Amino acid sequence: MKSLFEQMGGTYRMEGDYLLPNLMPPDTGRRPIGKYGRMRLNYLKEHHRNLYTSLVLNGTLREHLSEIDQSCNERLARIISAMAKQENVTEALKAVDQMEWVRRMNSIRNRAEEIVLTELVYA
Repeated sequence: MKSLFEQMGGTYRMEGDYLLPNLMPPDTGRRPIGKYGRMRLNYLKEHHRNLYTSLVLNGTLREHLSEIDQSCNERLARIISAMAKQENVTEALKAVDQMEWVRRMNSIRNRAEEIVLTELVYA
């Protein structure tokens, strides 16, 4: 007589004297996870354990992290370009005073990243 697991298409493998079920998470592809995806993963593990466990069990964790990473990168690019335009940080400034341009762009990038982290990663 087959077990319910076998009736549903499950298989077992022999490990020593024991039969262990072949349980594998669904293959959702290998979507890349960048900086913001890894930050989100650490945040979920430390502060939202239930959501993390739910995503792992559903097999959607990697997809969630990839979406967060992509959203963060897109939002960061939009915010940086808007702030640079608003603060008049242009290629003309870069040609005249390169160090001033770098200083301003670093400031803009840091502020934009703080916004993205607050809105998307740590939400």
